[in-house]
Amino acid sequence: MGTDSAARREDPSVAARPQDDTRRAPLRVNVVTIFPEFFAGPLGLSIPARARAAGAVEYRVVDLRDFTHDRHRSVDDYPYGGGPGMVMRPGPFFEAVEALGARAPVVLMSPRGQRFTQADAVRYAAGEELTLLCGHYKDVDQRVADHLATEERSLGDFVLSGGEPAALAIVDAVVRLLPGAMSDLDSAYGDSWYGGRELSGPSYTRPPAYRGHRVPDVLLSGDHARIAAWRDWEGQVLAARRDGRPDPVPPAKPGKRRRRPSAPPDAPPADPAAENAEAS
Repeated sequence: MGTDSAARREDPSVAARPQDDTRRAPLRVNVVTIFPEFFAGPLGLSIPARARAAGAVEYRVVDLRDFTHDRHRSVDDYPYGGGPGMVMRPGPFFEAVEALGARAPVVLMSPRGQRFTQADAVRYAAGEELTLLCGHYKDVDQRVADHLATEERSLGDFVLSGGEPAALAIVDAVVRLLPGAMSDLDSAYGDSWYGGRELSGPSYTRPPAYRGHRVPDVLLSGDHARIAAWRDWEGQVLAARRDGRPDPVPPAKPGKRRRRPSAPPDAPPADPAAENAEAS
């Protein structure tokens, strides 16, 4: 691996952004699931399909039941220690990942996992392979988390019926960062959470006035520096309000000097020489 590639990998925000139109190979995305049909439609639409057509990604959706060894193709069993619900067996997961020859990261979708973020999407997009393991039923045998998966990821503090919706969300977040996935790739790098940003500022389009509600004048000004500053500031305000924090304090306008307090009526006249010395 060359020096340039190594430097890109040290900074995830640079790594995922294409430096040219060439890429070592498509990103291999493996999904292990008992519902492969869940992914057939979404991966054939919009940006995930466009990324594949551009040669930026290849998908391998694996049916976990292909790695069972009983006539019922069972992937689950009763939990040791008793209790409600069924637990997915470790064997099919291990065999599926081994058959794929998958390399890290191997990500188990789990409500116990760390919350998936834009930084994770950038990191995955900069890699060569990504494997997502979708659980179902009550739980997945802990040996999958401890000895097969390299990471556990969650979309948030809620429980889904299975890992498939979470895996699909992660795939979409990752592949949209790949070359060829979007007609205007720069759009992805102005999004919320990218490059240290919190939320992106609000967006407006035509008409300039609708039912008495006008587009902010700054966006019609043509002053790109002011527009960029406005968007950054509005994003900070929206992030603070969403998180229940006080609105941030606006920065002082550059070049605006504080007014000197006026002298009381009985103060002696100012000494011009002293003022000039102080100014120097």
